[in-house]
Amino acid sequence: MAENRASAYTEGVPCWVDAQLPDVEAGKRFYGDLFGWAFDEEPAEEYGGSVAARLGGEPVASLAPKRDGRMPTVWTVYFATPDAGALAARVRAAGGQVVVPPRPVDGLGTVALAADPEGAVFGLWQPGSHAGFGRRHEPGTFGWAQLYARDTGMANAFYGDLFHDALFGPAAEPDFGRAPVTDAFPPEMPPHFLVHFRVEDVEAALGAVARLGGRVQVSPFETSYGTVAVVVDNQGASFAVLRR
Repeated sequence: MAENRASAYTEGVPCWVDAQLPDVEAGKRFYGDLFGWAFDEEPAEEYGGSVAARLGGEPVASLAPKRDGRMPTVWTVYFATPDAGALAARVRAAGGQVVVPPRPVDGLGTVALAADPEGAVFGLWQPGSHAGFGRRHEPGTFGWAQLYARDTGMANAFYGDLFHDALFGPAAEPDFGRAPVTDAFPPEMPPHFLVHFRVEDVEAALGAVARLGGRVQVSPFETSYGTVAVVVDNQGASFAVLRR
């Protein structure tokens, strides 16, 4: 793993993303070609057999085998915290749910999964030796996490209470936004987080996605944080490409 960068991530800042896929090898081919990622040769069995993706030798994401076919094929965003147990308790107190209670991951850190009051799932990450992204905010790396909610007022209150410093503090980082589901998706789409990866050219990225067996879910549109298109990989995991 890269050196510990815990001080770089205020509580509530997106610090990691992973994809749960039926076929990790197919995922490596897809994302390796699309973003230029290289992958660790040995999976981290203590972390569910996940494989770290690297760009320029630095960690940028991970791919994990989906253990249960009933679970969705998804990208998950993890928010930094110095204390996953305390944050999980605050999630419950604010009306959310703890889907997977905090558990240690062999010195790498402590992980948990939670859901907000509308059911959008997100991760918590308390760093150990692995603080999170070694690179971000550049082509081929994480660039943004957008929550698509039915009730944005509720979302602003819930996440504002949990992650006040990251969202509103003097050193707030522009990595996480909230929007109505209907801004980009049909109204029947459930609330969810959408992970965005930076690209140099959105249209070129869409061409590569199609060539690799994925498809475009939402054509390019303009947002306050850049030009975005939503795509689905060759196994059904949705994510967005972003040019700022």
